[in-house]
Amino acid sequence: MRWITFFVVGLTVHVVFFLSIFDIYFTSPLVHGMTPMTTPLAPPASRLVLIVADGLRADSFFTLLPNGSSTAPYLRAIIEERGTWGVSHTRVPTESRPGHVALIAGFYEDVSSVARGWKENPVEFDSVFNESRHTWCWGSPDILAMFAKGASGDHVYTHAYPAEEQDFASTDASRLDSWVFTQVKSLFQSAKSNSTLMASLLQDQNVFFLHLLGIDTNGHAHRPMSQEYQNNIGLVDSGVAELVSVIEDFFGYDGRTAFVFTSDHGMTNWGSHGAGHPSETLTPLVAWGAGVQTPHKVTGDQFYQDGYLQDWKLEHLRRVDLNQADIAPLMASLIGVPIPVNSVGVLPVLYLNNSDLFKAECMYTNAIQILEQFKMKKKQKKETTLSCLFTPYQALTAPRQAEFIQKARKLIELQKYEEAISLCQALISNALEGLVYYHTYDRFSLGCSVVLGFVGWTSYVVLVILKTHTSLNMHPDILKQKPDRTLVRLSACVTVVISIFLLIQRSPLTYYIYCLLPVPVWYSVFKESNTLTDLIKLAPSLPLWKCFGYFVLVAFGIELLVVSFFHRAMLTVGLAVLSLWPMLSGLFDKAKCCSVNWFLGCLCLAAFPLMPVVGRESNTNLVICAGLLTLFLSVCFLWPSRNRTSLLLRDKQQLVIQMLHVAVSACVPFFTHSSLQQKRGLPLLAQLISWVTLASSIPVPLMSSTRLFHRLLSVFLSLTATYLLLSTGAEALFPPVLSWLMFVWINIEQEATIAEGTSGRQELSTIDFSANIDISKIRQLKLDDIRRSYFFVFFIIVAFFGTGNIASINSFDPTSVYCFLTVFNPFIMGGLMMWKVIIPFIIVMCTFETIQVTTQLPSRSLFLIVLVISDVMALHFFFLVQDYGTWLEIGTSISHYVIVMSMTIFLMLLSVVTHILTSQRFVLWRRRKMHFP
Repeated sequence: MRWITFFVVGLTVHVVFFLSIFDIYFTSPLVHGMTPMTTPLAPPASRLVLIVADGLRADSFFTLLPNGSSTAPYLRAIIEERGTWGVSHTRVPTESRPGHVALIAGFYEDVSSVARGWKENPVEFDSVFNESRHTWCWGSPDILAMFAKGASGDHVYTHAYPAEEQDFASTDASRLDSWVFTQVKSLFQSAKSNSTLMASLLQDQNVFFLHLLGIDTNGHAHRPMSQEYQNNIGLVDSGVAELVSVIEDFFGYDGRTAFVFTSDHGMTNWGSHGAGHPSETLTPLVAWGAGVQTPHKVTGDQFYQDGYLQDWKLEHLRRVDLNQADIAPLMASLIGVPIPVNSVGVLPVLYLNNSDLFKAECMYTNAIQILEQFKMKKKQKKETTLSCLFTPYQALTAPRQAEFIQKARKLIELQKYEEAISLCQALISNALEGLVYYHTYDRFSLGCSVVLGFVGWTSYVVLVILKTHTSLNMHPDILKQKPDRTLVRLSACVTVVISIFLLIQRSPLTYYIYCLLPVPVWYSVFKESNTLTDLIKLAPSLPLWKCFGYFVLVAFGIELLVVSFFHRAMLTVGLAVLSLWPMLSGLFDKAKCCSVNWFLGCLCLAAFPLMPVVGRESNTNLVICAGLLTLFLSVCFLWPSRNRTSLLLRDKQQLVIQMLHVAVSACVPFFTHSSLQQKRGLPLLAQLISWVTLASSIPVPLMSSTRLFHRLLSVFLSLTATYLLLSTGAEALFPPVLSWLMFVWINIEQEATIAEGTSGRQELSTIDFSANIDISKIRQLKLDDIRRSYFFVFFIIVAFFGTGNIASINSFDPTSVYCFLTVFNPFIMGGLMMWKVIIPFIIVMCTFETIQVTTQLPSRSLFLIVLVISDVMALHFFFLVQDYGTWLEIGTSISHYVIVMSMTIFLMLLSVVTHILTSQRFVLWRRRKMHFP
């Protein structure tokens, strides 16, 4: 197989492996075709007011001030005198969209939207707004649009401020909430002179939704412990008090209005959200008004894991916690609309203040509504599975369903309401478990197919390495093998059998890919089996103990990398061990200066995984220090080669300009954050410098000297300038320290190559990659190349997780992009944060390419070893996904699998480009263009 063909096939295989995790775990749990269910009794409320204070933490809302007063005195009085309160538990990701979907639609964000993007409605879903007679919404355009466009008919009316108003540099973000309250009061005022609007408002089953973004914006900009955040809570409290007065007055104090006050997610102390910290997942819930239970005093102890009750001084009042999705059936029951058909929420009956019959009927409706989803899911799965292979969910078979329903109806008729409610709750629990069972029905078989393909591909790559990149004495017939007809026929038969099986089951197209992919992969493995046979025959002549030692060390190293995805401190352990490598390998005696630099560089880099995740502490003075360190290292790199390398004046000027650019970039965050703290907005000059720096970060190094060392330095300066603009604290020191170690790695690898006797000494600053690519100078792989490949993978992981983890992007904190923009834009902000994560990755990649040049090894050789190591890691995470039970643990392992697979695909793409650029034809063309002899 030609190399370019091999790369294309390998890339295709890895793309399939990458997409498989989305098809296995990120498929939509929603089913359609169910009939909406309503409670036959009259509801207690005619209208509902839903108030969502975006980004409000439970402890910030409930905790009293040092003087004993509350930041929200009106709502505190509601808790103590008129309503029921508790904590609403959200799920990861703690973002605004999934939080509002859970609140209003009753299910947790459809995970298939991860692959489709966070659009207004990646899938169709039902909601309380859709089931209402009329819904009026005020707030952010990002939230309101998805429910308006998802509703059937034109009964959802939205009033949103311009997106540009969501500015983190705003002098007062609480004005967003003031705008909402003003607009609501304006609606009721205008209704007095508008008979059509008045008629609509006086109808029942109406919903008023207020989305208050000010608290979230102030939390991001000033942190939840700030005075701005606390003041915004007070403004919301007074706004709610005035709103309640206006609504009650408008409807003549008819006692038919229900109020629900809550939040979509919380926020960490450092102003981010998206992950699963209690400060992000615990949100307040206060309900009062028509149909809602009044305060219930308790004398005994209430036990909750968070331990907040005593701090909040509310231990004398019953606290009723619930899951965020449970709020949807509560709101639906209060105004008598059908529970959203996709809701998985369980009605919290302790919030209802009505007859026991009403509670039992509402719970029965909730149970039937979830059971309908279960039955539809079962029907769909049964239609796509052979009857002889279909295994129904045993806890809820058809007879058991009928028994549950009949018994519940009987208990209600006998007025045994408490027993009926308990039975319905048991039915709901079984139905929800059944939904998960059928949703994951094909997960094991698909996972086995992917694992089989993974193992086969890794085995094939190992055989390719042994066959074409080692100095084993292969027989001529091994190198030119003809396919075995029996093997071809067997593969064809297996393909036909699998295809017919999938066709009968009416499986989707992607199932064919996952199930058929292992066939050609294992065909290629068995076709190369003679290579393995030949290796076994040559085993007695190989240094088996040395090979075994390398295998054990690499296996241990891979396990260390896997553990480091869960515990960043393991990277510190790994760097500490790596720092001893020159001493253990004997290089210390031959290159003392490089060895000492390697030792110090590893120890300095080892400090970063022990630091808090980026974004927790802002200190722009450290960014300036990072800029000075970058300049110092640049001078140290350039000074030794000043007399050995003659650079063109243009190249010298470019390096000097880049160094000055780094100095400017280091100062921009300081002045930007100072301006924002003084509420003077984002300086236009700082914004201009930031965007120009970002746009030039890739083109500028391409115009630098073609001397390998100086090109690498130009890349380092260009990327570091951008990284500094995206930094807020100690993480800015990471690229300079990483680059220091990378330059040392290049030098020490050259010393190791000389010690091996595989190449002579050549001054690094004199190597010109555009003129010295010679395909004829190719050496075979050696055992030490396994070590080089492992070092590369290790440094790639350090580059990813040295200052945080991928959750640093998910845990949304816009502070790091304030030099570029302050107006909320999730896609641009997310892209900038992703680029910040990728910059250290690129520095390591460029270093590895340099090492391949200096060690006179073709890039594809080391690439194959790297491919095996990364594939083994990905396979490890795939198995961890299968073993974990909770969605949080599964999601963590999935994200790690996606990271490793993304890294592997990126490496393969880069290898294809490198192969083209280093081809003999391209080199000759480049030399002619640049007038090289």
